[in-house]
Amino acid sequence: MLLSRFIVRHAFGLFLSAAMALASAQDKPLVKEFGPTPPRSVAYIGNSFFYFNNGIISHLSPMVAEGMKGHPYRSSMITISGSGFDWHDVDSYFRPNAVGKYSFAADNSVVFNTIDKLFEASVMMDCSQCPIHPTMKPIFHEYAKKHSDTVRKHGSQPVFFMSWAYADKPEMTEPLAAEYIKAGKAHNALVVPAGLAFAASVARRPDVSLIVADKRHPSLAGTYLAACTVLASVYKMNPVGNRYTAGLPADVAAHLQTVAWQTAQAFHTKEGRGSLR
Repeated sequence: MLLSRFIVRHAFGLFLSAAMALASAQDKPLVKEFGPTPPRSVAYIGNSFFYFNNGIISHLSPMVAEGMKGHPYRSSMITISGSGFDWHDVDSYFRPNAVGKYSFAADNSVVFNTIDKLFEASVMMDCSQCPIHPTMKPIFHEYAKKHSDTVRKHGSQPVFFMSWAYADKPEMTEPLAAEYIKAGKAHNALVVPAGLAFAASVARRPDVSLIVADKRHPSLAGTYLAACTVLASVYKMNPVGNRYTAGLPADVAAHLQTVAWQTAQAFHTKEGRGSLR
């Protein structure tokens, strides 16, 4: 039993090292952290990968609250089913007295927000194939620049969310990672390595299903892993031991927390410029 556990852990370490080498074969991420102060307000701009399982923010928010008691945190998801970067009118999301004007407290009362800066961070994701599709790849890079320029114009920092491979196409992991790293480098943006975390989890515990029957959308475990990877990448907070587990079995939650932290640590400690600000 001990030998088998050692073999599994060793294999996981080898896989993670190999995945990181593959992902950075053409480039390395330049930005390693969001900044000295974690963002207090975040917009998640994307598609159904964000809104499945009641949304990534419904799982990330309690983890931030648990790990950073007293840290003000507000988030919004702005999602369109099946959308790519070019479907989103990002400039309109920052118009005054619109997105984020009010929110709902824990007791379901309405809170009218006094906002000096609408969103400090804008976490953006393209469609699941767009960054590597021969027709849509140029559009991915075109809009990565456009949206980065737009959010910066409004005082926000762009963050790219690296999506995962389809369940039956694990070979998507490497090219997706490479394109998101290129975009992150080109626009001085932090990249959240969710796709690498998914691949690492599958390598270590293939029994933990991260994707539902359609072979692309996240299961609850997949959304939880994505949230943990955002926590580790954007907030530099170790999710291991966080009491919020999304109702998952304790061993599964612990596994996903560990994978997210190890993947983010390996990814963001590579040579780079440091922080965004």
